[in-house]
Amino acid sequence: MAPGNSEFPLPGFNIDERLWDQNSLLGRFKHYLWVTDPRTVFTPTSKLYKAKQLVENYRAGVLPPGVTKEDLIYAKKLYESSFHPDSGELQNVIGRITNLAVVFWQWMNQSFNALVNYTNRNANSEITTTQITVAYVSATSSALAVSLILKSYLAKAASPFLQRYVPFAAVASANMVNIPLMRQRELANGVMMFDEAGNEMVTSKAAAAKGITQVVTSRIVMAAPGMTLLPVVMEYLEKKKWMQKIKPLHGPIQIMGVGCCLLFMTPFACSIFNQRCAITSTTLKSLDSKAYDSLIKKTDGKPPEVLYFNKGL
Repeated sequence: MAPGNSEFPLPGFNIDERLWDQNSLLGRFKHYLWVTDPRTVFTPTSKLYKAKQLVENYRAGVLPPGVTKEDLIYAKKLYESSFHPDSGELQNVIGRITNLAVVFWQWMNQSFNALVNYTNRNANSEITTTQITVAYVSATSSALAVSLILKSYLAKAASPFLQRYVPFAAVASANMVNIPLMRQRELANGVMMFDEAGNEMVTSKAAAAKGITQVVTSRIVMAAPGMTLLPVVMEYLEKKKWMQKIKPLHGPIQIMGVGCCLLFMTPFACSIFNQRCAITSTTLKSLDSKAYDSLIKKTDGKPPEVLYFNKGL
């Protein structure tokens, strides 16, 4: 039987299928809540590789003695949270898991974003060191420019409350620059699309644009609650006498608040769109005629109605 067949070695269990229905928002949310469990960050590298080996053995139809379905599910969790779905490489731990002070924190934030965007790209599209450097510098510069310009403008034209939203504006604008630049090879060369059976069809720039647009949207949604609701909460709390007595803790409290929001928003934002992104042949014809013509030739004029590709995260 073929590796990963749902009937072997454990009947009804396919280790490559997700545990929840990915055609529903709730199902995708459950998956990303499960796979982004922060406890996996502390798992030793040796244990991660053992999980990968167990997954690969099972795909090959080998079930080691004493291994249960629960063991396989846990190995699947470690594998999917730590190894890239395209290349199979172990991802770096940071990429798995978000005045001088403004410059420093925006630089830190965009360094983190660049690493995450590189880690979660479609690995079938390689990117050079030069392109990574350009993406990093461009995204960081745009975030700094937005932060400093808005800070300067709002300091004169707006209340201190509105100034609290400068970081969100900077993060949102930087995501719109950082992600496309870090994944520019996909936009330039297209991403590989597959039919329902997983057979390679053609590469498409339109598919790359659709996937990257969805990722940008998800990232902005991910940051929104923590960076838009917390200013309102802090504005209210800072008027309280007990909060005025602990001013040095205001910053750490906000950071903790953003962190708590991200624990929920990271899986939610990732689940807004299906990672196995779909595009119809009809849409491909109107948006990427070159790819559509190649598809027609490859399929002898009988293209599949729907094509699929990995949009990344």
